[in-house]
Amino acid sequence: MTMQIKSVIDPVTMQVVLGALENAAIEMGHKLARMSYSSIIRESEDFGCALVDLEGQQLCESSHSTPLQSGPIPGYVEGIRQIMEERGDRFEPGDVILHNSTYHGASHGPDFGICVPVFLDKKLIGFSVTTAHHLDVGASTPGSCGIVDAVDAYAEGLQFKAIKVYEKGKKNEFIWNVLRDNIRSSDIVVGDIEAQIAAARIGAERYLEIVNKYGLETVQATAEGLTNYSENMMRSSISKLPDGEYYAEGFMDGYLDSELASEKDLKVAVTLKVKGDELTVDLTGTAPQADNKPINMPLKGTVDIAIYLTLRSILLDSTEFGNFPQNTGLTRPVQIIAPEGTICNPVFPAPTIARFCSGNMIADTLMRALAQVVPKQVSAGVGNLHVLAMSGKRGKDYWVYMDIFEGSYGGRYGKDAMDAVDTLYANTRNNPIEDIESHYPLRVSKYELRNHACAPGKWRGGIGSIREITFLEEGSFSVEGDGHKYEPWGFAGGRDGKVGELTIRYPDGSERELPSKIPNTRVTKDSALRMTGPCGGGYGNPIERSPEQVLNDVLDDYITREQAKTEYGVIINEQFCIDEEATLQLRKSLVVNRGTGHETITGN
Repeated sequence: MTMQIKSVIDPVTMQVVLGALENAAIEMGHKLARMSYSSIIRESEDFGCALVDLEGQQLCESSHSTPLQSGPIPGYVEGIRQIMEERGDRFEPGDVILHNSTYHGASHGPDFGICVPVFLDKKLIGFSVTTAHHLDVGASTPGSCGIVDAVDAYAEGLQFKAIKVYEKGKKNEFIWNVLRDNIRSSDIVVGDIEAQIAAARIGAERYLEIVNKYGLETVQATAEGLTNYSENMMRSSISKLPDGEYYAEGFMDGYLDSELASEKDLKVAVTLKVKGDELTVDLTGTAPQADNKPINMPLKGTVDIAIYLTLRSILLDSTEFGNFPQNTGLTRPVQIIAPEGTICNPVFPAPTIARFCSGNMIADTLMRALAQVVPKQVSAGVGNLHVLAMSGKRGKDYWVYMDIFEGSYGGRYGKDAMDAVDTLYANTRNNPIEDIESHYPLRVSKYELRNHACAPGKWRGGIGSIREITFLEEGSFSVEGDGHKYEPWGFAGGRDGKVGELTIRYPDGSERELPSKIPNTRVTKDSALRMTGPCGGGYGNPIERSPEQVLNDVLDDYITREQAKTEYGVIINEQFCIDEEATLQLRKSLVVNRGTGHETITGN
């Protein structure tokens, strides 16, 4: 459907209306964070807020929400409208709709979407939407992440397909009773849903205020103008790329402890096709779907967002292009090919709840393909993340804690990598230790950067962190992670990064190494779980890193004096000064071995 614009809007008015729309989304986000009960929303800001017009175009989004929450919102609206049309249902003033169907636009089941239709004089003009990750969705084991053993979509928890929790302004008590009766830690989860509803209603009010102030036609013209502007920016950037096809592949751990070859070493294949001002991202060759393991990814809501975010971030870097409208115009020049029945386009009821690390690998592999085209605009390989759920009994109910444990970026042209940070489409904040220990029977006994682990490069790779959490009561945990077998890739002569680790320490002091994916596992009091994040790859030949930077790395304890010598060819004496003559001679004797395709430094 194409919007019919009756008038051309001037640029000044367009910017004024855009500012009003963006402020509405920002207000939604701030108030959602402040009203929420759980730390995953309140502290980590794992939520999204946006206004969407009647054509399905996203008008604005909350600037401090995560791309994996805001990006899928148009897909949520599309899925809701599809289901309601199939049912013969219709939107009414006062409706509030709950939606989390991963085969109808939702990113995964725990990400509940709340949609409030917006009416002007009884005419539907758009939607105000919030999304957020919830602690529990009634799955077979506690928590909403770390569920790595669900056999199908039904085992992942409650499925809400465009369900009206308020109908014409009246609360549907039946649905609220279902929520309270089937979800662990239900007071917190229901409180978070109510916060989402309040924030979505605020967005609807602001949307109406903007329409009443500037006129519906002006707002529609602004939406179309801004969408066209963003599309033109993307097309212009794509047109500067050389036509051709560029291939890359990456591998996920999968289930390293599985006896089935089909459940581990899962390939992600990306062929980037550039033609004129359009791109095709072809995922043909990616591993088949896992019928009874939930690492499959919804095509709409996860795979598409991983692709769109990567392209937007690399081709329209904000450092060069500044602030520009984030809307559906950016996706118009991009086509995605994802064969049905693969992990990137599964067939219902294949489970999808543990799609987080898988989607990050889509983004990382696409970036590797882009590196062949725009080598100065990418980073080296990214260290993936761990998603942790911890839980225990509290009277007749559960306490549930969820954490997104950060990874690290690879080195970039001209810059060292970012350390211990949520990567790519995650972009959530870490949970403060004080918040964890004040709300749960847990103690964070260690939280630090890995020692002497950064990948060598002209611009070094990012450093993963180590977090150890001790149970102060009997409880259980589950983990969804990746990157325990395959190192993040080095680029342009940089070394590969380091893999992550997961260890459980028992009260008697004994330890056990765990694979990257662990189903719900019970532990006794004083057991401790230690997560070690992967380290990103290095960028550029390490012997081109300035000796002064290498010395600073030694002084900061990122590397040792021995590493400075063997990895960078820099001699630092016992007084922690650079021996310039010895360094010059050593670097002259070093050669680059390109025989394997991974550039490494060896001595003559």
